[in-house]
Amino acid sequence: MVVYSIKDLENLTGIKAHTIRIWEKRYGIIEPRRTNTNIRYYLEEDLKKIMNIALLNRNGYKISKIAKLQNNDIHSIAAKLTDVDKTFENQLDGLTLSVLELNEDNFLKIFNANISQNGFKQTMLDVIYPLLDKLGMMWMTGSIEPIHENFVSHLIKRKCVVEIDKLDVKRDNPKKFLLFLPKSEQGELSLNFLHYIIKSKGHKAINLGLNVDVQNVFSGCHIYHPDLILTIIDNMEDPSTYSKYIDLLVQESCEANLLLSGLQVMRQKKLYSNKIQTFQSSLELEKILDELALNEFAE
Repeated sequence: MVVYSIKDLENLTGIKAHTIRIWEKRYGIIEPRRTNTNIRYYLEEDLKKIMNIALLNRNGYKISKIAKLQNNDIHSIAAKLTDVDKTFENQLDGLTLSVLELNEDNFLKIFNANISQNGFKQTMLDVIYPLLDKLGMMWMTGSIEPIHENFVSHLIKRKCVVEIDKLDVKRDNPKKFLLFLPKSEQGELSLNFLHYIIKSKGHKAINLGLNVDVQNVFSGCHIYHPDLILTIIDNMEDPSTYSKYIDLLVQESCEANLLLSGLQVMRQKKLYSNKIQTFQSSLELEKILDELALNEFAE
C-alpha cells in the first residue's frame, strides 16, 4: 500500500500543504489517517481526489461547492474537463489520473485529442514528455508502481508505432538509418520517437529495438547498408567499456556514420572519429537532418 505525506500531495498536485489543511478543516474534503505517533498520512484514493478537486478549482468551481459533491460527481466533472479543455495543467492532470486508474480509454481520448489538435510531434514534446517527467518524480517518491510504468509505456510505444506507420517516405534520395539500443539500455520510447522524427523528414529507417548485440548491428550494416547508425547510451558508465564499444562501432560500421545520444555520450563526450556526431534532443536531431538535406541540395 502506497502512503503519502502532505508534502507528497503538495508536490504531486501543485496544491500547497497549507491549502490542503484548510480544505480538510473547513470543508472536510478529505480526512487524513494518522500513525501511532499522530503523523498524518494519505492513501492513493486521497491523492486522486485532491488531483480532481484541484482540476475543478482551477476551472472556476468554488471549494465550498466541490465539498458538497459526491466523489463520483467530482470524478465525472473532472473527466469531462480533461476531455474538452486543452490547458496544459488540465491535460497533464487528466493523463496522470488515467495512469493511476489504469484507464486506457481516458488516456487515449486525451492523447488522441492532443494529436488531432497539435500533431504527434508537438503532443510528445509538450504533453507526453512532461507527463513522463511527472511520473518519474512519482516513481521516486513511491507514488506509482511498476504496473503504472508498464501501462503508460506500452500505450505510448503503441501510439508511436501507429504514427510511424502513417508516414510515407517522399524524398527522392532518402538516407537510410539503422536504429538500435545496446544491451542494458532502456530508452525504447525515445528511440521510437526518434524513428518517427527521422521518417517524418522523409528518410528511411529500420529499428532493431532494445538489447541488440553489437554483432547483430554489424550484420544489419552488411545487409541493409545504412548511411547512418543511431543509438542511445545512458547506462554504460565505465569509460573503458564505453570507449571500446564506440571504437568497435566505428571500425565495423562499414561506410555508415554514427549518430550518438544519451547520458553517457554527453558525459563522456569525446569524438573518436569524424564518423561520429552527437545530439542531445530530438530538436538537435532535426537540425542534423535538415543539414543533411541542405548538403544533398548543394551537391
